[in-house]
Amino acid sequence: MGASGVRLRYSGFILFFSRLLSVGTGLLFTLMITRNVSGKEFGILGNISDVMSYFALLAGIFPFWATRFVARKHPGSSVTGLVANLLISLPCVLIYLAALPTIMATFQISSTYWIVYAVVALEILEIYSLNALEAILQAKRPQAKGFGFLIFELCKVLLGFMLLMHLRLGLLGAITSIILAYLFQIAYYLRLTYAELREKVRWNYVREWLKASPLNLYGMAGQRIAALYLIFLFVYGGTLSRAYYAAATTIATIIGYSSLLSYALYPRLLSEDRPEDVLTSLKTVLMFATPMTVGAVILADSYLTVLNPIYSVARLVLILLVIDYLCRSISSVFNTVVRGTEKLDAQAKISYKNIIKSKLFILLSLPYVQAAVVLPATYFILNLTAKGAVESATSVALMVAVTDVAMTFVRYGLAKKSLNFSMPWIYLCKYLGASAVMGLTLYLFPAPTRLSVTLAETLLGSVIYLVVLSAIDKESRLTIRSVKNELLKMLRTPSEKT
Repeated sequence: MGASGVRLRYSGFILFFSRLLSVGTGLLFTLMITRNVSGKEFGILGNISDVMSYFALLAGIFPFWATRFVARKHPGSSVTGLVANLLISLPCVLIYLAALPTIMATFQISSTYWIVYAVVALEILEIYSLNALEAILQAKRPQAKGFGFLIFELCKVLLGFMLLMHLRLGLLGAITSIILAYLFQIAYYLRLTYAELREKVRWNYVREWLKASPLNLYGMAGQRIAALYLIFLFVYGGTLSRAYYAAATTIATIIGYSSLLSYALYPRLLSEDRPEDVLTSLKTVLMFATPMTVGAVILADSYLTVLNPIYSVARLVLILLVIDYLCRSISSVFNTVVRGTEKLDAQAKISYKNIIKSKLFILLSLPYVQAAVVLPATYFILNLTAKGAVESATSVALMVAVTDVAMTFVRYGLAKKSLNFSMPWIYLCKYLGASAVMGLTLYLFPAPTRLSVTLAETLLGSVIYLVVLSAIDKESRLTIRSVKNELLKMLRTPSEKT
């Protein structure tokens, strides 16, 4: 299937609902961790993730171009992307292992956690492999990523049960479960891309990608620099404040899943500029992101209590991060418009002159602006004004949310200059109205503290929203019916859809 044949809504729905189905498995895995490690160790787990991300910095360079080349049907793009990514992963792993003593000393991590940090080297290798394989699938079969993610989540829970609950391996068990689950996901992707990976490696593509790699490095470095506030929070706010932030992020991230509804927009735009595709993607993302945001705000106490009662004090942190992830979901569509309509590599040739002049370069510069605002403010607040772990986490969440709201408007302006599309304002009002009815109903109930009751209220809220929205909007009613039919097909014949 070529990029133009990718089904816009179908692929997005498969990815989105696979993520929603994984919420249960993800929550179960998080509960296994939070109930078997201390708050301090949960904070260390967050730090491991933060540190690892810097050594996976190069993982998206070649896959970024591979997706574009595969979508535009340049032969050999798939296998070239995978081989190139594996080659650059090796020095990254070696540097990580060599820097490990310094990293642990810098963050004052006890040597008892050395093995936990060391095995993460395997996860770094897996991340490079997964990025390359998912880049291939995004261009041709983006829905396959949804099935792959479900495989990862199910394996992670089963392995977590054995290693965390049965063998009581603590943090080591959590990391090992993730590493082994990634192996199953990689095996599934290799099976799907077997035919493409038998093609000949085109080293001339690698030369073009390397020529353009400063653009990728520039963008990725900006994202990592902008994310340094998490390191600041861990160092200056303490492990407990990082744990509060991590717990709130665990819930807020679910809002971000709505961005997957526009996942197939990228290969479609690479093939053909269609403003109506952007409008459809925005309507779909907002249709689900809006009620999820309202529901997370109303049930904030309950969600945090379910993770662990000690995290219930981070309610305001969660509310701020929910708003932040809503903005990120909307911004993801605008980012896709800019990236998908950029033609600088359309002929498999890339020039520095075109890169610097492109809107893509401006888009990748925005994290630097964000970092220039957030990092000094974070350092100042954590060292001079914040008192206690909760206040530290709340202050950081507020700064991040405010800057992301501002960046959403900037990205909207860039996207409009790239492609003249319409915003679904009327539909947004309908989504807000249905969400308000849902939120008011949930607010009337006492805040639940048990997992079963919390899930029941979440399901009730979903039903109320869908019923109200179906009553006031015909297109949404048809969309909901289409989603139901696609889900039934997916459950009956999952293998055919991959």
